[in-house]
Amino acid sequence: MQPIEGFSKLSKLEKIDFLVKSYLSNSSVKKETLKSFWIKEEKQQQLFDEFSENTISNFIFPYGVVPNVLINDKLYCVPMVIEESSVVAAASKAAKFWQSRGGFKTAILGSEKVGQVHMIWKGEPSTIENFFKSVKPQLFEEMSPLEVNMKSRGGGIKDIKLVNRTAEESGLFQLFVTFETCDAMGANFINTLLEALGRTFKNLMSAQFRDEELMIVMAILSNYTPNCLVRAEVSCPVSDLDDKSHGMTPEVFAEKFMRAIRIAELDMYRATTHNKGIMNGVDAVVLATGNDFRAVEACAHTYASHKGSYQSLSHAEIKDGVFRFWMDIPLSLGTVGGLTSLHPMARLSLDLLDSPSATQLMEISATIGLAQNFAAVRSLVTSGIQKGHMKMHLMNILKHFEASEEEILIARDYFENEIISFKSVRDFLAQRRNLQ
Repeated sequence: MQPIEGFSKLSKLEKIDFLVKSYLSNSSVKKETLKSFWIKEEKQQQLFDEFSENTISNFIFPYGVVPNVLINDKLYCVPMVIEESSVVAAASKAAKFWQSRGGFKTAILGSEKVGQVHMIWKGEPSTIENFFKSVKPQLFEEMSPLEVNMKSRGGGIKDIKLVNRTAEESGLFQLFVTFETCDAMGANFINTLLEALGRTFKNLMSAQFRDEELMIVMAILSNYTPNCLVRAEVSCPVSDLDDKSHGMTPEVFAEKFMRAIRIAELDMYRATTHNKGIMNGVDAVVLATGNDFRAVEACAHTYASHKGSYQSLSHAEIKDGVFRFWMDIPLSLGTVGGLTSLHPMARLSLDLLDSPSATQLMEISATIGLAQNFAAVRSLVTSGIQKGHMKMHLMNILKHFEASEEEILIARDYFENEIISFKSVRDFLAQRRNLQ
């Protein structure tokens, strides 16, 4: 296989022709498959093409909704973009369960974003530290013209600190900057300011300390935003947890549930899967609203380690006869700018959520994460996770074996109380087909 020069300059069809010729078997079928996922409206497809680079088609994920999500006494219908079976169903079941028990309560604990300018200074630490103190007001003044629009919305730089990291790396200092970005996620705003701040600080130092050079290594936001934090929780008397599907008393259910959460707080192997379930819910809302789920994931998992070991993001307690289940999670989200404004489905999602602010979207996303976690843990401590999951997965297996409508109906009835696996479904279909 020979490398290709100028691939990015080819038209979309030329890119596809190259791929089917060089990499894909049954090329005519694969070419038509790629083209079949184009949006018929040309301007709409062009918009999607421009979201990324070297685009040749679209990759479609299911767009579902969770109705009856009661948050702070307001009902929402929450959009979720996810391909994993049972996630939307589980969140819906948890939302219905808690709707009649007071719903979800949320609170914003902070909305602070973070950025850093990383620098090397080999001179005396006291020199740069004293200099920073003297020019800090000037740094704010120099950055002010870049903040005009954000300040008009109530945002901007909150503080600038000089951090000495020389004990860990020779000469390493950082300008640690905190921001308020209102309803924007704020990545471009933050990075623009950080780069300007780095240049300004270097120029000011160079004018006074000509013989000792300050080297700016890089200026970049951090996706770890521990003070951009939201809490979501549910609570009710233990007796209100009574549910026939649990197969146990509410007291036993509450105790088992609390123990399951405690295990996730103690054991990182369990915590990883536990938190993945939370992010099933959070990421699905983040994707549906055009936000950056990779940044959200990175931040959440870092926060899960902020006490020194990787732990559960959610917690539970039973106190004075009341069951309480809650989660604090950092979520840096936006409802203006970027894909939230450009992607037609992201705009629709925000409209469906009654045009939330960034903090309200934080509350909604955290709620779905907690709902998903409640549903998963409830299954684990009662019927087991596979019963519900595999029922949802049954359709995927049946489709794999190209089951007819009649076979699907019969299989659903048959597997109502049978163990579902790839082999059991295959054997069931083979037996039926051999009898016919």
